[in-house]
Amino acid sequence: MQFDVVVAGLGVIGSAAVYHTARRGRRVLGLERFEPNHDRGSSHGSTRIIRLGYFEHPSYVPLLRSAYRLWRETETAVGQRLLNITGIAEIGPPDGVLVDGTLAAARLHQLSHRVLDAPELMRRFPAFRLPRHYVGVLQPDGGVIAVEPAIRAHLGLAQAAGAELRFHEPVLAIEPAADVVRIVTDHGIVEAGAVVIAAGSWVKKLLPDLPAPLKVTRQVIAWFQPEDAASFLTDRFPVFILESHHGIHYGFPHDGIGVKVGKHYLDPDPVDPDTCPRTVSGHDEAAIRNALADHVPGANGPLRAATTCLYTETPDRDFVIDCWGSSRLIVASPCSGHGFKFAPVIGEILADLACTGTTAHDISRFRLDRFGAGVGTDDTV
Repeated sequence: MQFDVVVAGLGVIGSAAVYHTARRGRRVLGLERFEPNHDRGSSHGSTRIIRLGYFEHPSYVPLLRSAYRLWRETETAVGQRLLNITGIAEIGPPDGVLVDGTLAAARLHQLSHRVLDAPELMRRFPAFRLPRHYVGVLQPDGGVIAVEPAIRAHLGLAQAAGAELRFHEPVLAIEPAADVVRIVTDHGIVEAGAVVIAAGSWVKKLLPDLPAPLKVTRQVIAWFQPEDAASFLTDRFPVFILESHHGIHYGFPHDGIGVKVGKHYLDPDPVDPDTCPRTVSGHDEAAIRNALADHVPGANGPLRAATTCLYTETPDRDFVIDCWGSSRLIVASPCSGHGFKFAPVIGEILADLACTGTTAHDISRFRLDRFGAGVGTDDTV
C-alpha cells in the first residue's frame, strides 16, 4: 500500500483535509485535476463571508465555533492573517428566512447580536435603502476570509507535515476493495487505506452511484464601482446578506477592485462542471444589479469584474459528509454555497474519519441515509 490516505480534490475542503491528516503523521497524497487555486470550481473569488449566527440551521453553530478556532490556529502556523472580523449585517423582513433563522441560531446559542430597525440601520450605514418594516441583525463576529491565501496556507502546511501533492492529475476512478482502495488517475494507479473524495462539483462524476441527489449549478459574483468609494469602506459599510423580493444577495465593502456582490442561488438550472458557460452575461449582471438598484443604489455603478463559480447543491441544502460503503471511502460535499467558512473543521472531521472511522464532531445532519436508498440517480449532473 503506497499511502495511508489519498485526498481527491485540493480546493478549500481537500486542502484542509490533506493538512489535518498529514499533521497526524499519516502518509498522505493529495490529487487535483487543475492547478492550485484554480477558478473552475467553488474555491476562488478572493473573499468569503464567515459568520457565527447561522440562518441555515442552529446546529451549524458548534461547528462554526470550532472553525473559528482552527482558522486562528492556521493563521498562527503560517504567520498570516486569513480572517478579517468586521461584523456583519443580515437584513430583511422580520419574518423572512434570513432574519428569522439568524435570530433563532443567535438566541439558542446565546450569541452576541443586535437588532436594528430599518431607519436606525440606514442611519448607521447610509448606503442602504430599505423598506421601513425591514430589520437588520448585526453580529460582531462576522467578517471576511481571504480565499486564495487560505488555500495556500493549508497546502503549504500539508507539505511541511510530509504530504505529497500532485496537480494536473485527474482522478478517473475509485475502486474500493476489501483491504485497500485503488485510485486510478491519468498518470497510473495509486493504492491507499482510505480515500477522501472532496472533488466539489465533480463528486458525482467520480461516484456516479453515490446515493445523494447532488445538483451542480452555475453562479456569478461581480464587482461594481460605487459613486463614492469612501462610503463603502469597512468603517462605513458592512459585510452584508440581504433578503428582498429579488432573493438573497450578499456583499462586501470595497476591496480595491470594487464592491463585490452576488446573488445566492442565482441560477437553479443544473450544469455540467466541465462544459458550463464561464462568460458572465447581461442577464447574470441584471440579477445582481436589481437588488443594488433598490437597496444599495450607490454601489450600482460600472461593472469592474465578474466571474462564475459552481454550487453543488443538495435538496435540503445541507452538507454531505459521510462514509459510503465502508470506512475506507469518505465523501465530503460541504456544499450548496455555504461551505467555505467550515473548511478547517471539516478538514479535521475528514482526518478523523480517514484515520479512525469516527469523529467527535456531530455530523448526523450530513449523513447519506437521509436521502433514502437509491436516491440521487435521476436529476443529477
